[in-house]
Amino acid sequence: MLDRDRLVAGLREAVERRDELGRLMADPEVLSDLPRLKELAREYSGLARLARAAKRHFKLLDDLRQAREVAAETDGELADLAAAEAAELETERETAEVELRRLLVPKDPLDDRPAVVEIRAGTGGDEAALFAADLYRMYARFAAESGWEVELVSTSEGALGGLKEIVFVVRGPDVYGRLRFESGVHRVQRVPETESQGRIHTSAATVAVLPEAEEVDVEIDPADLKIDVFRSSGPGGQSVNTTDSAVRITHRPTGLVVSCQDEKSQHKNKAKALRVLRSRLLDRLVAAQEAERARERRTQVGTGDRSMKIRTYNFPQNRVTDHRIHFTSHRLEAILGGDLGEVVEALRLAGVEERLAAGAG
Repeated sequence: MLDRDRLVAGLREAVERRDELGRLMADPEVLSDLPRLKELAREYSGLARLARAAKRHFKLLDDLRQAREVAAETDGELADLAAAEAAELETERETAEVELRRLLVPKDPLDDRPAVVEIRAGTGGDEAALFAADLYRMYARFAAESGWEVELVSTSEGALGGLKEIVFVVRGPDVYGRLRFESGVHRVQRVPETESQGRIHTSAATVAVLPEAEEVDVEIDPADLKIDVFRSSGPGGQSVNTTDSAVRITHRPTGLVVSCQDEKSQHKNKAKALRVLRSRLLDRLVAAQEAERARERRTQVGTGDRSMKIRTYNFPQNRVTDHRIHFTSHRLEAILGGDLGEVVEALRLAGVEERLAAGAG
């Protein structure tokens, strides 16, 4: 944890950097360089909130100093009032410092990336496929409420309206930063629609959230790719396209396979599949780095372990539990309905606290 002197020094550095960025962005040479201007504007925007919080913090410290001086230099009712004010300001200062420490944690450069989300039905047969469809609707509604866009890449439908697998891209501000901790095994406990005896079953689906990769992140040698084309099909093998527009790409060095059939154009399906493949390759690098950091700091949240059971949705108890941070909510229907903000924010803050602890260590 940052001590107070380091906190104040970090705040002053952030304010100075923000002011420097403001001057740089007004430079004619920078204004003519759009890529650099965009990069500086992104950094400036990130520091603006911290700078505003720093300004409030310094004013709070000044008010606290004055209240303490009055309490020490006077007596009677005025001293009592000043002491009471100082106590309130001290409480405000402690709360403000917690938030400032979070804001001072360097932002992961991948947080602003779009997210490639892959949901696959796990154990549980048709019920698992139905649960996978529930998870997709949850994320799609959360994305809509957040002002994000969802682009389907591929779907594989199951029986009863379920999904064996679905891959989609979510675009918008801070998408990967907010969804990254959704990766892992999600478990549901409920009475399936097909259960005539009323028994509770446990089923599961896996979620993988990958940062969308740019071409500069991962270089793919075309010679390493095996590309197959085939006809798109719907549930039960029903043909939905009479041309060989669906694409399957195999990355020989890693064995990764990506299929895409949602577009009628083979070219568009190939482009989508390559984007997903590139993101999976980048995700492997990120997951390895996170796993290494996790071993160093005994983390619970950002391990990059896709096989880890992270959350249970218990219908009989109307309960959602995230096992990594011991978070429990009895708003199961609302959460599955897309009201995921409380869970996402709790995980984000837990991740920040881990990074703060690692920095202090």
